[in-house]
Amino acid sequence: MYGSGNQPIIVLKEGTERSKDKEAQFNNIAAAKAVADAIRSTLGPKGMDKMLVDTIGDVIVTNDGVTILKEIDVQHPAAKMVVEVAKTQDDECGDGTTSAVVLAGELLKQSESLIDSNVHPTVITNGFKLASAKAAEVLKEISIKTDDKIVKKVAITALTGKSVGGEGDYLSDIVIKAAKAVIDEGKVNVDNIKIEKKVGGVIKDTYMVEGIVIDKQRIHPRMPKKVENAKIALIAVPLEIKKTEVDAQISIHDPASMAAFLAEEESTLKAMVDTIKKTGANVVMCQKGVDDLVQHYMAKQDIMCCRRLKQTDLEALAKATGGSIVGNIAELSSKDLGKAKLVEEKAVGAEDMTFVTGCSNPKAVSIVIRGGTEHVMDEVERAMNDAIRVVGVAMEDGKVVAGAGAPEIELALRLSEYASTVGGREQLAIEAFSKAMEIIPWTISENAGIDSIDSIIKLKAAHEKKGKDSAYYGLNLETGEAADMLKLNVVEPLRVKTQAISSATEVANMILRIDDVIASRRAPPMNPMGDPNMGGPGMGGMGGMM
Repeated sequence: MYGSGNQPIIVLKEGTERSKDKEAQFNNIAAAKAVADAIRSTLGPKGMDKMLVDTIGDVIVTNDGVTILKEIDVQHPAAKMVVEVAKTQDDECGDGTTSAVVLAGELLKQSESLIDSNVHPTVITNGFKLASAKAAEVLKEISIKTDDKIVKKVAITALTGKSVGGEGDYLSDIVIKAAKAVIDEGKVNVDNIKIEKKVGGVIKDTYMVEGIVIDKQRIHPRMPKKVENAKIALIAVPLEIKKTEVDAQISIHDPASMAAFLAEEESTLKAMVDTIKKTGANVVMCQKGVDDLVQHYMAKQDIMCCRRLKQTDLEALAKATGGSIVGNIAELSSKDLGKAKLVEEKAVGAEDMTFVTGCSNPKAVSIVIRGGTEHVMDEVERAMNDAIRVVGVAMEDGKVVAGAGAPEIELALRLSEYASTVGGREQLAIEAFSKAMEIIPWTISENAGIDSIDSIIKLKAAHEKKGKDSAYYGLNLETGEAADMLKLNVVEPLRVKTQAISSATEVANMILRIDDVIASRRAPPMNPMGDPNMGGPGMGGMGGMM
């Protein structure tokens, strides 16, 4: 940049990289497309899995879009914006994350040719907004009301394509039962569904417990294994002698003083157990450690105790049993105790777990997942979480749409008609939006090994008949033909589709409106001696970004 005297005026720091106008737009679009392409092959019931290995060698095998994007260390700022779409979709609906990202990538791809043709990005974003609003109207129009049968179909659809070993039908029953158990004022509170995993058995050994399951066991063999009409003390502090805050030494010079010291320590520990017993508690759940002497006195008093519980487990117990978490033993009273009909230690696989059932708040359930390996159980857990959220959304909203690309093809056709009524340059953007909708059925068929062009042609032909059920025709991946998805039990909640389209539109518009990227030079990595000059070349500006 030069002033009137042709003297250079330095505005940006040395080493700063800057890209402007079309260069910046195309760089950002390329980054967003790269993210979409990275997870595109996982879309649909025949989608492939990804193996993710982190820096310490931990392995995750999954086809869950948001899990993949969370694990990938994305560097490019535009790519990070697309990853945020997946996180938003996951938070709002629990499913449809891959669809949202793939759709965002395709919207940006379709806009490239418009930018090349000198259509201003503001015109494109206006067109996309109009198309997104119209898409929401059309989806609402073609949606159908839910009932118990349709909710079951929603659960099965959500589990299809996940690595659940063909047990989708069995697991869907557990999902629906769990979701119905935690409905509160018309909302499915998924926080009240606790999932525990235990290696062993097969996926079909997974089951639901009406209560809380804790992956802990009693800490003393003489403690009762089973306590009926349990009164549970929830304690967040250690049941041990408290150590001093400062460094201190106690000097004892004769055996009598030593005996008195030990006796005092013992009486302090016994007093803790007496305080607990006085409240009427017969079960103790402690977040911290429990001294051996305390264990002994509890066993003598027939008090069952588990220690080192996770904070989340303690909170789940408080919610389920109606108890209060106590941070000071001296203040424990009978009012703080939680209540349950039964607390029992049971063997699950090779280990024991504690089951708290018949809770005062019945809106608390646990699902115990079984499987041959940790990786299998992790993927089943992700599938169950998605299915529970999706079933919850379907129950709350009471509206679903057909799956397998049916709503996207209907939108492609309806938006194409709508574009001609808008006119102006926005028409071009709406047409691009309608074309982008085809990416979902295109990718589903591609991942199933079916010819994508033939699939789109068949779907469009089925939808153009304008029959009563034409909007429900999606792709049957077994035959490669268009079929009524309601009859094939492939349905998805309306909110999953509307949220995916609105999120994808918002991120595409945000990326398109960026016409200048100014990136500061990154500091070179430090070597172990702390000398930046010995750490190798730094990653300047946008270099090295995905």
